[in-house]
Amino acid sequence: MSLTVGSGPFGHDPAGEFNVEIPTERILLFEPFPRRMRASAAGERVLDSRRGRLLYEHGVLPRCYFPRADVRMDLLERTDEVSESALKGRTVHWRLRIGDHVVEDAAISHPEPPEDAPALDEYIAPRWAAMDEWLEEDDVAVGHVRDPYHRVDVLPSSRHVIVRIGDEVLAESRRARVIYETGLPPRWYVPVEDVVAELRPTELETVCAYKGFANYWAVGAGDGAHVNLAWTYREPLHDAAAVADHVAFFNERVEIQIDGEVEPPVRTPWSDPDWWKA
Repeated sequence: MSLTVGSGPFGHDPAGEFNVEIPTERILLFEPFPRRMRASAAGERVLDSRRGRLLYEHGVLPRCYFPRADVRMDLLERTDEVSESALKGRTVHWRLRIGDHVVEDAAISHPEPPEDAPALDEYIAPRWAAMDEWLEEDDVAVGHVRDPYHRVDVLPSSRHVIVRIGDEVLAESRRARVIYETGLPPRWYVPVEDVVAELRPTELETVCAYKGFANYWAVGAGDGAHVNLAWTYREPLHDAAAVADHVAFFNERVEIQIDGEVEPPVRTPWSDPDWWKA
């Protein structure tokens, strides 16, 4: 999540109110990202830069662009694929070739941005998944670039938390931990001992740049198992260390009651019971 997705101020469903009309879909923000970033693939260092910039635009996560001088351009091949953007102009696609290791659509560039756009023509943006490893300073970075405007606050709470589907209680706790994360609804994590529903591990694993790798549970409740309804971070990153081995349920698909008050319903990409199939 970031400024430009979820309930962020320029996201799909902003939570706050402006005093003026903001044309969110016509906004680009291109700002310095001075952290040292390095990326490697097939044993080769593809980039090493202290001069990156983050590009923010409505509805997508920020993307990191780097000066061409900081990128091994000899490892990139310009392809014939070109797409168009009203805000960024022509988008040129590049493949990565390191010996027999070839990755299509490994990077993009914008050689002719519109006059009112930032100077994107001087930069190139590698695709995160095209690289085998990313380092932010000397810390391994996973998932996607970490947005400096994004916060993950984990707080202990003695509030009475009850999680239900219909009339069936899934979990009840007075020792939950709640994550307040930019652009997302509060997520309530309870100790596994406070879960009364049957939990069965699934094969799904997802990655969050701020919290780490999540493993998922099918929850036996109501008229059958609800697949990938709950999740756990077994070895979370430092921002979320306090929720290790706790269980959270999607607010979008369960009822969460806090001190007797039901949390209001929320709509996010995880509202679809089959979100994980995408």
